[in-house]
Amino acid sequence: MDALVIGTIIKVVLVLLVVSALAGFGTYIERKVLAFMQRRLGPAHVGPFGLLQIAADGIKLFTKEDIIPQNANKFIFSLAPVITAATAFIALSAVPLFPTFVIPESLPLIGGAIVPSIIADVNIGILFVLGMMAAGLYGPLLAGMAQANKWGILGSARTAVQFLSYEVVTGLSVLAPIMVVGSLSLIDFNNAQTGGVGSWLIWQQPIAFILFLIAGFAETNRTPFDLLEHEAEIISGYVTEYSGLRWGMFFIGEYANMFTISLIAAIVFCGGYGDLGFIPGWLALLLKVTFFFFLMLWVRASWPHIRPDQLMWLCWKVLMPLAVINIVITGIVVMI
Repeated sequence: MDALVIGTIIKVVLVLLVVSALAGFGTYIERKVLAFMQRRLGPAHVGPFGLLQIAADGIKLFTKEDIIPQNANKFIFSLAPVITAATAFIALSAVPLFPTFVIPESLPLIGGAIVPSIIADVNIGILFVLGMMAAGLYGPLLAGMAQANKWGILGSARTAVQFLSYEVVTGLSVLAPIMVVGSLSLIDFNNAQTGGVGSWLIWQQPIAFILFLIAGFAETNRTPFDLLEHEAEIISGYVTEYSGLRWGMFFIGEYANMFTISLIAAIVFCGGYGDLGFIPGWLALLLKVTFFFFLMLWVRASWPHIRPDQLMWLCWKVLMPLAVINIVITGIVVMI
């Protein structure tokens, strides 16, 4: 088998295993960070520092009874969690996660295989990633509509409104950096910022960065935009009737999307996996992604929920005009 094919298969397996594990570990980190900021303990009894809580939660999800409501559309009800998880992982296929490396020749079978930094280096990389994340809308939407539950339908309606609205802001926010770089490839974005911290696009496009970050919070259903399953208003929204592994797949998709948004923010605006002084590129990218992931947890601990009308007002009357104005100004500067 061709070494490049082997390298790609290795990368696919790594992404599936690592991101799935990180999604589980992310729940532990989130609970610990929120507990620290709110002066609580968080998971502390299952294993050292509560680390085995991850395994306990996993065992519970795998063994919990899988219930399908009597009046639900069983096929759609079962398919919806798969759509959410699948689109989240497919979006990661066009994101460079680390520099390309070669497996040592001394290793049997796979020695000499090239493990690329990206599974699919498509020339419309950022468009592909945003498109797949947008397709993830169908998971919660179909889930809420299939379960014959009014709270689920309300949750799916909020999903459609929130995701569709903020997808527009996300697309417009990255349009200005695309105009500056002149490419849709995330590899090109990384290569355009190899001159050190001063060459990062965040300095040239600060408004685009802020808009992308805010829209990223909305697209990943994070506080203060977690209206899809606002327990105080709509019980648990589109996941009201779900249990066990199907319930878990929705949140694996959510955490995978959090890592995707963090990766795009790091690659498009913050230098990607270029070396950061004495810090090697792969470690620099890991630190940037960790910071953005932590920022999402920090905001959750600090900000209250907002009302749905406030969410729409912010999108269409504040963020949208700012994004359009930023594109116009960037276009004028690029032409000059």
